[in-house]
Amino acid sequence: MGFYEDQILPRGIDLVMRGREVGRLRARATAGLTGRVLEIGFGSGLNVPHYPPGLSRVWAVDPATVGRRLAAKRVAASPVPVTYIGLDAQVIPLDDASVDRVLSTWTLCTVPDVRTALAEVRRVLRPGGALHFVEHGRSPDPKVARRQDRFNPVQRRLFGGCHVNRPIDQLIAGAGLTLTGMKTFYLSGPRILGFTFEGVAAKP
Repeated sequence: MGFYEDQILPRGIDLVMRGREVGRLRARATAGLTGRVLEIGFGSGLNVPHYPPGLSRVWAVDPATVGRRLAAKRVAASPVPVTYIGLDAQVIPLDDASVDRVLSTWTLCTVPDVRTALAEVRRVLRPGGALHFVEHGRSPDPKVARRQDRFNPVQRRLFGGCHVNRPIDQLIAGAGLTLTGMKTFYLSGPRILGFTFEGVAAKP
């Protein structure tokens, strides 16, 4: 990871992803979390203020080391203990079936090998556990999807490998997780960036 991706980009994302609309989605995604939670793409800890009371632990994974400094005040103010355990969602250093819930917000777009990461998510989830997610991705509108495909190389260069055209629902289902509830919609702003998947997927 270069200086831009490790030091500059996380600061920009921390500023951009604080909006009211995004905050409502964070609150909904975290509302059903229970027990032992793994958050992939922890970043600057913007989900921490939304954690529900009673969580026993959160394990955090994120590749940008500057994110830990940006998250420090949020983590310190949280009653939920947060432990950093790694940099890569493709190799999660937890035992099989050791996690009750996994949280992913605007992360699956960026993981280089998203299928491997989702296989790891399934591995660490206990049977009956679930992935809670909010992700942007491929629009079902063919015109928007074509624009996403054309714009994707630019997006990846500017935003640390972020893809705007991944079919998030198909990827999650293909990992062997069952979508028990999902809604899709556009966030305000450009449609090529804003098509959103929000939901829960359970491990059978």
